[in-house]
Amino acid sequence: MENWDEIRTAFQVARLGTVSGAAEVLGVHHATVIRHIDALERRLGTRLFQRHARGYTPTEAGRDLLGVAQATEDQFSQLASRIKGQGETVTGELVVTSISGVSGLLTPVLTGFQAAHPGLIVRFLTDMRLFRLDYGEAHVAIRAGAIPEEPDNVVQPLIRIRTGLYASRGYIAAHGKPDGPQDFAGHRFVGADSALSRAPFHRWLRDTVPMEQITYRATEPAVLEAAVKAGAGIGFLSHYIAAEDPDLVEVMPPREDWAPPLWLVTHVDLHRTVKVQSFLAHLKAAAAGWTTV
Repeated sequence: MENWDEIRTAFQVARLGTVSGAAEVLGVHHATVIRHIDALERRLGTRLFQRHARGYTPTEAGRDLLGVAQATEDQFSQLASRIKGQGETVTGELVVTSISGVSGLLTPVLTGFQAAHPGLIVRFLTDMRLFRLDYGEAHVAIRAGAIPEEPDNVVQPLIRIRTGLYASRGYIAAHGKPDGPQDFAGHRFVGADSALSRAPFHRWLRDTVPMEQITYRATEPAVLEAAVKAGAGIGFLSHYIAAEDPDLVEVMPPREDWAPPLWLVTHVDLHRTVKVQSFLAHLKAAAAGWTTV
């Protein structure tokens, strides 16, 4: 049906039996009620009401309309209650988006939060695109780099990810270990395929070594990590990842200008809901224990 206002008006007339009663409930003039009824009857090609001195009585077609409208109103009321309830409980979906490079840190946090709230469905999205919080695409975004500046977002600092330059023991055995950029000539490097990468360490690498020395390139951090571990070349890894692998050798320690800040971003409309506040508190508590990051 093209005009739901007409359906809503007819429902109130059928429910209350008078034009004046429907007008009062809907907050419109009684002439608007009559106009809606007349237009709806013309559109349907049938009478919905018998008019008489005491008011309006639904015809058989009108009673059918009343039944459908009543069921629709009930469903909308139930939907409104569920939506309101989702904001007050930790149930339904929790959608979190972040850069994929911190999935190793965030996955235990998400699973721990879900264990505390069994009714929760977690959606962890690590797509390269920027999810629109104002469109409801995610409840929480974890972003790296410059502070996000979209309007109507609440932005809080989380942590900085220390990043160093590493190589596998096999690579070092075959090619030697450089002591710094002055020894980079002749070495092979693993780096981002795109020159548009916003990661400060990838920009540093492109500014420091010739592009022909970046011999293994990829778009995903997990692929770059695997390439370094496989001996493809010298590349950047998060300190917390490299510290757990005895086969990796530190070529250059983490530098401050290589450590991108991570930001917690929520939309103002969802920021104060119980679900979002509960997850933020859980995440911040976990981040406080990330001493090796």
